Amino acid sequence: MAFFTATPSLHLRYLPQARALCPLRTINCSSSSSAMLLTSSTVKFDLRTYWTTLISEINQKLDEAVPISYPEQIYKAMRYSLLAKGAKRSPPVMCIAACELFGGSRLAAFPTACALEMVHAASLIHDDLPCMDDDPSRRGQPANHIVHGEAMAILAGDALFPLGFRHIMSHTPSDIVPEVRLLRVISEIARAVGSTGMAAGQFLDLEGGPNAVDFVQEKKFGEMAECSAVCGGLLGGADDDEVQSLRRYGKAVGVLYQVVDDILEAKMNGEKGNEGKKAKSYVSIYGVDKAAEVAEDLRVQANRELDGLEKYGEKVLPLYSFVDYAADRGFSVGEPAP
Repeated sequence: MAFFTATPSLHLRYLPQARALCPLRTINCSSSSSAMLLTSSTVKFDLRTYWTTLISEINQKLDEAVPISYPEQIYKAMRYSLLAKGAKRSPPVMCIAACELFGGSRLAAFPTACALEMVHAASLIHDDLPCMDDDPSRRGQPANHIVHGEAMAILAGDALFPLGFRHIMSHTPSDIVPEVRLLRVISEIARAVGSTGMAAGQFLDLEGGPNAVDFVQEKKFGEMAECSAVCGGLLGGADDDEVQSLRRYGKAVGVLYQVVDDILEAKMNGEKGNEGKKAKSYVSIYGVDKAAEVAEDLRVQANRELDGLEKYGEKVLPLYSFVDYAADRGFSVGEPAP
């Protein structure tokens, strides 16, 4: 259920050339750029700085949100994954960007942003378990169950899920975000992680046949990004049509990132390098060339959903830039610009 997890810093040069929209406008995502509609002028947006700055703030708030308490073993296991070095914090950053798009403040978005990271961390802990994906490592370090044991890893994940909901209700200023919006945010997160969302994707990844690849990719990898974009929009006051655009945008970006991840892995390890472990990937089912076509379609789809939000001007630039990053990997998140 990973969303923007660690990956090599490589340009995806073998993807088909993105179809440009006119008139053109360039975003500078540090070392990556894209064409987009808005005005005829050229506007530069530094995604690396934007993202890195938010990571620092989010890390501090997450550290404060989960202090060591009794029983210490559970909290240590929770913090081990939640505060892991190298985390991109993609769900909270996307949530904040979507909230700011509609005029919302970071103060309004931070509690939900942190909650999304808690939910994300919990899903990764459970994904890595031997009974699931059986991954011994995560973000360059031993997986939670390797360090703390399977039982404690399960408990840590179980504790992080509800902590996220509680954090939203206890830390979101009521004078900034109406309660009805918070209820919609909580409902959205519950939907995304539940039996019709990420859990369904994990089930079919374990049990489904090759025809399940679309569903697995959308549910296991698209749900977290979809939920993050939608929650940010809800907090910022997006209307129903705008929320639906964010929903489709987020899902496309989340799946795009994973498809590109699988392509990069196949290029490094040989086209059959990720068979078995990732049997429900487009690469393992259809091959690199077909997966590259899927990635390009997802890129176009994600950008198309943002075209209807251009009335918000430059506030939409971070969301466009996420699409470029998912496809191109023009820099390493968290590292300062050279």
